[in-house]
Amino acid sequence: MAKRWPYLVPLAVIAILFAIFGKRLVDVEQGFNPAMIPSVLNGKPMPEFDLPGLPGRTNDRGFKTADLKGQVSLVNVWGSWCVGCLQEHPNLVKLTQGSGIPVHGIAWRDKPEASLAWLRKQGDPYTLVGQDPDSRTAIALGITGAPETFLVDPYGRIVFKWANQITPEVWQKEFLPRIAQLRK
Repeated sequence: MAKRWPYLVPLAVIAILFAIFGKRLVDVEQGFNPAMIPSVLNGKPMPEFDLPGLPGRTNDRGFKTADLKGQVSLVNVWGSWCVGCLQEHPNLVKLTQGSGIPVHGIAWRDKPEASLAWLRKQGDPYTLVGQDPDSRTAIALGITGAPETFLVDPYGRIVFKWANQITPEVWQKEFLPRIAQLRK
C-alpha cells in the first residue's frame, strides 16, 4: 500500500479538479453567468471621484460623481487596449443614439492620446469621459477587467453592474427592464 500512495495522489487531485469543473459546467447550464456576479456596491452611492477629461475631446471637462445626479445613466469602464471594449463599442454607439440614456466613460489605465485616438477612430458615444490612469476609481468600483458597465439611478446609486460586453441581447434582457423600473 505504501508503494501505491505516490500514484494515488495525482489521481485524487485529478478527480477533485474534475468535480470542480463539472460543477461549474452544470452551473452554466442552469443559468449561472459570471458577468452577473452582483456588486457589493449595488444599492449604494457611486464612490466619490473627480477624473480629468481627455484633452482634445469636444467635451473635455472630465467626469465626477456629481455628474450622475438627476437622471438614469450608464458608466462604462473601457480602454483602448481592451479587445472586449472594441467588440462592445459599436453597441454603445447604437444604444446612445436611441435610448435617451447618457453613457459616461472611464478611460482606465490608458494614455490620454491613445484614448482620444481610439474614440476618434471608433466613434464617441460618451457624454462625459474621465481618465483613470492610476486605477483609483477602478479600485473603488471593484473593477476586475474591462469592459464593465454600471447602471446608476437619478440619485447617484449603483443599481446594476455588468462585467462583460454589452450586446444587443444583454441590453434588451438586463438593462432595459431595469431602466424601465427606474423611470416609473
